[in-house]
Amino acid sequence: MPSTQRSISRRQVLSLATGGTALVAAPGLFSGAAFAQEKYPSRPIKLIAPWPAGGSSDGVMRAFADSASKTLGVPVIIENKPGVGGTLGAAAMVGAAPDGYTLTQLPLGIYRLPHMQKMPFDPVADLTHIVCLTGYTFGIACTADAPFKTLKDMVAYAKANPGQLEYGHTGTGTTPHLAIEEFSEKAGIRLNPVPFKGSAEIMQAILGGHIRMMSGTTEFAPHVQSGKLRLLATLGSQRNKAFPDVPTVKESGWDTISESPFGIGGPKGMDPAVVKVLHDAFKKTLDDAKVQETLDKFFQPVIYMNSADYQAYGERTFKAEKATIERLGLAKKG
Repeated sequence: MPSTQRSISRRQVLSLATGGTALVAAPGLFSGAAFAQEKYPSRPIKLIAPWPAGGSSDGVMRAFADSASKTLGVPVIIENKPGVGGTLGAAAMVGAAPDGYTLTQLPLGIYRLPHMQKMPFDPVADLTHIVCLTGYTFGIACTADAPFKTLKDMVAYAKANPGQLEYGHTGTGTTPHLAIEEFSEKAGIRLNPVPFKGSAEIMQAILGGHIRMMSGTTEFAPHVQSGKLRLLATLGSQRNKAFPDVPTVKESGWDTISESPFGIGGPKGMDPAVVKVLHDAFKKTLDDAKVQETLDKFFQPVIYMNSADYQAYGERTFKAEKATIERLGLAKKG
Protein backbone atom coordinates (compact mmCIF):
# COMPACT_ATOMS: atom_id res chain seq x y z
CA MET A 1 0.00 0.00 0.00
CA PRO A 2 1.40 3.46 -0.88
CA SER A 3 2.39 5.67 2.06
CA THR A 4 -0.36 8.20 1.26
CA GLN A 5 -2.98 5.51 1.55
CA ARG A 6 -1.50 4.30 4.81
CA SER A 7 -1.75 7.85 6.13
CA ILE A 8 -5.35 8.19 5.05
CA SER A 9 -6.26 4.87 6.63
CA ARG A 10 -4.74 6.02 9.93
CA ARG A 11 -6.80 9.23 9.77
CA GLN A 12 -9.93 7.27 9.03
CA VAL A 13 -9.40 5.01 12.00
CA LEU A 14 -8.87 7.96 14.30
CA SER A 15 -11.84 9.76 12.82
CA LEU A 16 -14.11 6.88 13.66
CA ALA A 17 -12.68 6.66 17.15
CA THR A 18 -13.32 10.33 17.81
CA GLY A 19 -16.79 10.70 16.45
CA GLY A 20 -15.75 11.91 13.00
CA THR A 21 -13.13 14.48 14.04
CA ALA A 22 -9.99 13.73 12.05
CA LEU A 23 -6.70 13.59 13.98
CA VAL A 24 -3.26 13.07 12.56
CA ALA A 25 -1.46 10.33 14.41
CA ALA A 26 2.21 10.78 15.07
CA PRO A 27 4.42 7.83 14.24
CA GLY A 28 4.69 5.43 17.18
CA LEU A 29 1.53 6.77 18.86
CA PHE A 30 0.28 3.28 19.54
CA SER A 31 3.64 1.87 20.54
CA GLY A 32 4.14 0.34 23.98
CA ALA A 33 6.12 3.37 25.07
CA ALA A 34 3.06 5.58 24.62
CA PHE A 35 1.24 3.65 27.29
CA ALA A 36 4.19 3.24 29.63
CA GLN A 37 3.76 4.34 33.18
CA GLU A 38 4.84 7.82 34.20
CA LYS A 39 8.52 7.90 35.08
CA TYR A 40 9.21 8.37 38.79
CA PRO A 41 9.68 11.00 39.99
CA SER A 42 8.05 13.48 37.64
CA ARG A 43 6.84 16.11 40.12
CA PRO A 44 7.90 17.58 43.48
CA ILE A 45 8.16 15.28 46.50
CA LYS A 46 6.89 16.36 49.93
CA LEU A 47 9.12 15.39 52.86
CA ILE A 48 7.62 15.99 56.31
CA ALA A 49 9.94 17.15 59.09
CA PRO A 50 7.87 16.64 62.26
CA TRP A 51 9.62 19.48 64.11
CA PRO A 52 9.48 23.27 64.03
CA ALA A 53 11.40 25.18 61.38
CA GLY A 54 14.75 26.56 62.49
CA GLY A 55 15.89 23.74 64.75
CA SER A 56 18.67 21.21 64.28
CA SER A 57 16.29 18.51 63.00
CA ASP A 58 14.85 20.91 60.45
CA GLY A 59 18.33 21.94 59.30
CA VAL A 60 19.47 18.35 58.80
CA MET A 61 16.30 17.38 56.94
CA ARG A 62 16.62 20.38 54.62
CA ALA A 63 20.21 19.40 53.83
CA PHE A 64 19.08 15.87 52.92
CA ALA A 65 16.18 17.23 50.85
CA ASP A 66 18.34 19.68 48.89
CA SER A 67 20.92 17.02 48.13
CA ALA A 68 18.39 14.34 47.14
CA SER A 69 16.68 16.83 44.81
CA LYS A 70 19.83 16.95 42.67
CA THR A 71 19.81 13.19 42.17
CA LEU A 72 16.04 12.79 41.76
CA GLY A 73 15.72 15.72 39.35
CA VAL A 74 12.68 17.17 41.13
CA PRO A 75 12.34 19.41 44.20
CA VAL A 76 12.10 17.67 47.57
CA ILE A 77 10.06 20.15 49.61
CA ILE A 78 10.17 20.17 53.41
CA GLU A 79 6.87 20.56 55.24
CA ASN A 80 7.12 21.17 58.99
CA LYS A 81 4.51 19.42 61.16
CA PRO A 82 5.64 19.91 64.77
CA GLY A 83 3.95 18.45 67.82
CA VAL A 84 2.91 15.17 69.47
CA GLY A 85 6.52 14.13 70.08
CA GLY A 86 7.54 14.15 66.43
CA THR A 87 4.88 11.64 65.34
CA LEU A 88 2.75 13.81 63.05
CA GLY A 89 4.76 12.80 60.00
CA ALA A 90 4.12 9.12 60.61
CA ALA A 91 0.45 9.86 61.25
CA ALA A 92 0.25 11.68 57.91
CA MET A 93 1.37 8.52 56.12
CA VAL A 94 -1.87 6.77 57.03
CA GLY A 95 -4.14 7.24 54.04
CA ALA A 96 -1.45 8.94 51.95
CA ALA A 97 -0.97 7.60 48.43
CA PRO A 98 1.97 5.14 48.38
CA ASP A 99 3.31 6.72 45.19
CA GLY A 100 6.55 8.09 46.58
CA TYR A 101 5.45 11.74 46.58
CA THR A 102 4.72 11.95 50.32
CA LEU A 103 7.53 10.99 52.71
CA THR A 104 8.49 11.67 56.31
CA GLN A 105 11.35 11.58 58.76
CA LEU A 106 11.01 8.61 61.14
CA PRO A 107 12.25 9.67 64.59
CA LEU A 108 12.54 7.15 67.41
CA GLY A 109 9.39 8.43 69.10
CA ILE A 110 7.15 6.79 66.49
CA TYR A 111 8.06 3.37 67.96
CA ARG A 112 7.47 4.53 71.52
CA LEU A 113 4.39 6.74 71.73
CA PRO A 114 1.94 4.09 70.46
CA HIS A 115 2.72 2.21 73.69
CA MET A 116 1.96 5.31 75.77
CA GLN A 117 -1.20 6.66 74.16
CA LYS A 118 -3.60 5.93 71.36
CA MET A 119 -2.00 6.82 68.03
CA PRO A 120 -3.51 6.75 64.52
CA PHE A 121 -0.73 4.58 63.11
CA ASP A 122 1.21 1.38 63.62
CA PRO A 123 4.93 2.08 62.98
CA VAL A 124 5.50 -1.37 61.54
CA ALA A 125 2.30 -2.12 59.63
CA ASP A 126 1.52 1.38 58.32
CA LEU A 127 4.95 2.55 57.16
CA THR A 128 7.52 1.71 54.51
CA HIS A 129 11.04 2.09 55.89
CA ILE A 130 13.16 3.45 53.03
CA VAL A 131 16.60 4.29 54.42
CA CYS A 132 18.25 5.19 57.75
CA LEU A 133 20.72 8.06 57.45
CA THR A 134 21.89 9.47 60.78
CA GLY A 135 21.00 9.84 64.43
CA TYR A 136 20.87 12.30 67.27
CA THR A 137 23.43 12.92 69.97
CA PHE A 138 21.65 13.83 73.20
CA GLY A 139 22.96 15.72 76.16
CA ILE A 140 22.02 17.40 79.44
CA ALA A 141 22.91 21.08 79.55
CA CYS A 142 22.26 23.88 82.02
CA THR A 143 22.61 27.63 82.18
CA ALA A 144 26.09 28.95 82.92
CA ASP A 145 24.91 30.40 86.24
CA ALA A 146 23.19 27.23 87.46
CA PRO A 147 24.14 26.28 91.06
CA PHE A 148 25.87 23.08 89.93
CA LYS A 149 28.78 22.29 87.59
CA THR A 150 28.67 18.52 87.16
CA LEU A 151 25.96 15.90 86.83
CA LYS A 152 26.73 14.66 90.33
CA ASP A 153 26.37 18.21 91.64
CA MET A 154 23.02 18.50 89.86
CA VAL A 155 21.79 15.27 91.45
CA ALA A 156 22.76 16.56 94.89
CA TYR A 157 20.96 19.85 94.22
CA ALA A 158 17.84 18.04 92.97
CA LYS A 159 17.76 15.85 96.07
CA ALA A 160 17.94 18.95 98.27
CA ASN A 161 15.24 20.66 96.20
CA PRO A 162 12.82 17.92 95.04
CA GLY A 163 10.62 18.96 92.13
CA GLN A 164 12.10 22.46 92.03
CA LEU A 165 14.61 21.96 89.20
CA GLU A 166 12.97 22.22 85.79
CA TYR A 167 14.29 20.89 82.49
CA GLY A 168 13.03 21.36 78.95
CA HIS A 169 12.53 18.46 76.54
CA THR A 170 11.14 17.92 73.05
CA GLY A 171 7.76 16.50 74.03
CA THR A 172 6.25 13.88 76.31
CA GLY A 173 7.47 10.44 75.30
CA THR A 174 10.37 11.64 73.16
CA THR A 175 13.84 10.28 73.74
CA PRO A 176 15.16 13.41 75.56
CA HIS A 177 12.18 13.17 77.93
CA LEU A 178 12.31 9.45 78.69
CA ALA A 179 16.10 9.37 78.95
CA ILE A 180 16.01 11.92 81.78
CA GLU A 181 13.07 10.23 83.47
CA GLU A 182 14.96 6.93 83.42
CA PHE A 183 18.11 8.63 84.70
CA SER A 184 16.12 10.45 87.42
CA GLU A 185 14.61 7.19 88.59
CA LYS A 186 18.05 5.58 88.87
CA ALA A 187 19.51 8.67 90.57
CA GLY A 188 16.62 8.87 93.03
CA ILE A 189 15.67 12.46 92.16
CA ARG A 190 12.48 14.22 91.07
CA LEU A 191 12.79 16.88 88.35
CA ASN A 192 10.13 19.14 86.85
CA PRO A 193 9.76 18.36 83.11
CA VAL A 194 8.68 21.15 80.74
CA PRO A 195 7.67 19.98 77.23
CA PHE A 196 8.39 21.98 74.06
CA LYS A 197 7.63 21.30 70.40
CA GLY A 198 11.27 21.09 69.36
CA SER A 199 14.88 22.01 70.00
CA ALA A 200 14.53 25.56 68.66
CA GLU A 201 11.91 26.38 71.30
CA ILE A 202 14.00 24.80 74.06
CA MET A 203 17.02 26.90 73.12
CA GLN A 204 14.96 30.09 73.22
CA ALA A 205 13.69 29.16 76.68
CA ILE A 206 17.01 28.22 78.25
CA LEU A 207 18.96 31.10 76.70
CA GLY A 208 16.20 33.44 77.86
CA GLY A 209 16.52 32.16 81.44
CA HIS A 210 13.03 30.63 81.56
CA ILE A 211 14.37 27.14 82.36
CA ARG A 212 17.64 26.17 84.02
CA MET A 213 18.28 22.83 82.37
CA MET A 214 17.50 20.96 79.16
CA SER A 215 17.66 17.50 77.67
CA GLY A 216 17.93 17.51 73.91
CA THR A 217 19.96 17.36 70.74
CA THR A 218 23.30 19.07 70.21
CA GLU A 219 21.71 22.34 69.21
CA PHE A 220 23.16 23.36 72.58
CA ALA A 221 26.71 22.86 71.24
CA PRO A 222 27.58 26.38 70.02
CA HIS A 223 26.20 27.87 73.22
CA VAL A 224 28.28 25.47 75.30
CA GLN A 225 31.34 26.44 73.27
CA SER A 226 30.59 30.14 73.77
CA GLY A 227 30.13 29.69 77.52
CA LYS A 228 26.42 30.56 77.65
CA LEU A 229 25.52 27.00 78.63
CA ARG A 230 27.27 24.21 80.51
CA LEU A 231 27.16 20.61 79.25
CA LEU A 232 26.77 18.26 82.22
CA ALA A 233 26.77 14.94 80.36
CA THR A 234 25.99 13.26 77.06
CA LEU A 235 23.63 10.30 76.76
CA GLY A 236 25.42 8.12 74.22
CA SER A 237 27.43 4.96 74.78
CA GLN A 238 30.65 6.91 74.20
CA ARG A 239 31.81 10.49 74.73
CA ASN A 240 31.04 12.93 71.92
CA LYS A 241 34.14 13.74 69.89
CA ALA A 242 33.29 17.46 70.02
CA PHE A 243 33.26 17.40 73.85
CA PRO A 244 35.91 14.87 74.86
CA ASP A 245 36.11 16.21 78.41
CA VAL A 246 32.39 15.81 79.09
CA PRO A 247 31.47 12.40 80.57
CA THR A 248 28.51 10.30 79.58
CA VAL A 249 25.68 9.74 82.03
CA LYS A 250 26.84 6.14 82.39
CA GLU A 251 30.39 7.26 83.18
CA SER A 252 28.96 9.59 85.81
CA GLY A 253 27.50 6.62 87.64
CA TRP A 254 24.02 5.97 86.22
CA ASP A 255 23.47 3.28 83.59
CA THR A 256 21.38 5.29 81.11
CA ILE A 257 22.29 5.23 77.42
CA SER A 258 20.12 6.83 74.77
CA GLU A 259 20.93 6.82 71.06
CA SER A 260 18.45 7.61 68.33
CA PRO A 261 18.91 6.65 64.65
CA PHE A 262 16.49 8.12 62.10
CA GLY A 263 15.80 8.04 58.40
CA ILE A 264 13.16 8.40 55.71
CA GLY A 265 9.88 6.52 55.40
CA GLY A 266 6.66 6.54 53.43
CA PRO A 267 3.18 4.99 53.45
CA LYS A 268 2.72 1.24 53.42
CA GLY A 269 2.39 -0.50 50.06
CA MET A 270 5.00 1.45 48.11
CA ASP A 271 6.30 -0.01 44.85
CA PRO A 272 9.71 -1.61 45.55
CA ALA A 273 11.09 0.06 42.43
CA VAL A 274 10.12 3.49 43.78
CA VAL A 275 11.58 2.60 47.19
CA LYS A 276 14.87 1.72 45.49
CA VAL A 277 14.98 5.05 43.62
CA LEU A 278 14.44 6.92 46.88
CA HIS A 279 16.84 4.73 48.85
CA ASP A 280 19.63 5.25 46.32
CA ALA A 281 19.05 9.02 46.12
CA PHE A 282 19.07 9.55 49.88
CA LYS A 283 22.00 7.19 50.40
CA LYS A 284 23.95 9.29 47.90
CA THR A 285 23.32 12.38 50.06
CA LEU A 286 25.72 10.90 52.63
CA ASP A 287 28.55 11.55 50.16
CA ASP A 288 27.53 15.21 49.72
CA ALA A 289 30.02 17.59 51.34
CA LYS A 290 27.25 20.03 52.29
CA VAL A 291 25.26 17.28 54.00
CA GLN A 292 28.34 16.11 55.90
CA GLU A 293 29.03 19.70 56.91
CA THR A 294 25.49 19.97 58.30
CA LEU A 295 25.78 16.68 60.18
CA ASP A 296 29.07 17.82 61.67
CA LYS A 297 27.51 21.14 62.64
CA PHE A 298 24.94 19.32 64.75
CA PHE A 299 27.34 16.55 65.83
CA GLN A 300 25.30 13.81 64.17
CA PRO A 301 27.04 10.62 62.99
CA VAL A 302 26.24 8.73 59.80
CA ILE A 303 24.07 5.73 60.69
CA TYR A 304 23.18 4.00 57.42
CA MET A 305 20.74 1.11 57.04
CA ASN A 306 19.26 -0.13 53.77
CA SER A 307 15.51 -0.64 53.39
CA ALA A 308 15.42 -4.24 54.63
CA ASP A 309 17.69 -3.58 57.60
CA TYR A 310 15.79 -0.42 58.49
CA GLN A 311 12.48 -2.26 58.45
CA ALA A 312 13.95 -4.95 60.72
CA TYR A 313 15.31 -2.22 63.01
CA GLY A 314 11.83 -0.69 63.23
CA GLU A 315 10.30 -4.01 64.23
CA ARG A 316 12.96 -4.65 66.91
CA THR A 317 12.74 -1.13 68.28
CA PHE A 318 8.94 -1.20 68.50
CA LYS A 319 9.20 -4.26 70.75
CA ALA A 320 12.08 -2.85 72.79
CA GLU A 321 10.29 0.44 73.40
CA LYS A 322 7.26 -1.42 74.71
CA ALA A 323 9.44 -3.04 77.35
CA THR A 324 10.99 0.32 78.31
CA ILE A 325 7.63 2.05 78.62
CA GLU A 326 6.25 -0.75 80.77
CA ARG A 327 9.34 -0.69 83.00
CA LEU A 328 8.93 3.05 83.56
CA GLY A 329 5.21 2.64 84.29
CA LEU A 330 4.17 4.84 81.37
CA ALA A 331 2.15 2.33 79.36
CA LYS A 332 -1.28 3.44 78.17
CA LYS A 333 -4.28 2.07 80.01
CA GLY A 334 -6.68 -0.35 78.40
